[in-house]
Amino acid sequence: MTAGEKAKAKTEQAEGKAKEAVGSAIGNDRMAAEGQAEKSTGDARGAKEKAKDAFGH
Repeated sequence: MTAGEKAKAKTEQAEGKAKEAVGSAIGNDRMAAEGQAEKSTGDARGAKEKAKDAFGH
């Protein structure tokens, strides 16, 4: 996994988690949903990079 992609995935996961928590805390469903989507994007990016590492690409 390239360091840049790994960092981007972790950043997306952290930002999404924070946004989701804030949205839930203040009762903003849209913000919570956006946070969940960002977190999922980060999770998918991380999984893609792990798969690339596993197959040596």
